[in-house]
Amino acid sequence: MDIPECAIEIEVVYALPDNQLMRRLSLPAGATARQAVALSGIISLCPEIDLSQNKLGVFGKLVKADAILRDRDRVEIYRPLAVDPREARRKRTEDFKAMKKNRMVGMDTSKSGRL
Repeated sequence: MDIPECAIEIEVVYALPDNQLMRRLSLPAGATARQAVALSGIISLCPEIDLSQNKLGVFGKLVKADAILRDRDRVEIYRPLAVDPREARRKRTEDFKAMKKNRMVGMDTSKSGRL
């Protein structure tokens, strides 16, 4: 397949919990991340994708939908987080403190530890 010199080769990827969708595209120079996602056809396969909600990235770095792509870029469509990271961290801390407290309650400090 002959590709004009002004074309760029890119990949668009979307990771699901059990698999990953990837499409390779040849686009004109100056194409945006939004255009790449639209032309990839991934949105028709995954209707839960909403570009007003899902963030986009290029090689792990967040970009705006109107970011201009370069040759060999990989556009990533990010799923929303299932749990807020701060909330998850707070819950882990609370669980750890409760576990530690329960251990201390179960210990009998009046005995020397001998059988």
